[in-house]
Amino acid sequence: MRDETFEEQQEILDPHRREERAAAGVEFAGRIRQKGVLLTGAETSAQLDDLSTAIDRFEAAVVARGGDLFVNSPSSDQPESPEFVIPRRVPGEDAEAYASRINEAAERLEKADL
Repeated sequence: MRDETFEEQQEILDPHRREERAAAGVEFAGRIRQKGVLLTGAETSAQLDDLSTAIDRFEAAVVARGGDLFVNSPSSDQPESPEFVIPRRVPGEDAEAYASRINEAAERLEKADL
């Protein structure tokens, strides 16, 4: 007999667990999309977490430099400071590469002499 994974054991204990996890993933993805970030829908929960962490770091770097996240959003027609706008996702770019680019942009802001 095959041993059950932790997740399978949890689903046996809570038959609604899968639906709850799916709903949480949809909510999490929605919060990321509200920040102007393009998602493909194929991102795993770990990738969404990495993207969220990178976005939070970038936004903290913008605020630390005196930037306004509202006027420097991806949807801004004329951002106040283009370097304060989160990088756009390149078509076909995987989530890991995109999170890495966001972290690189955050690092540039953290080290910049603005």
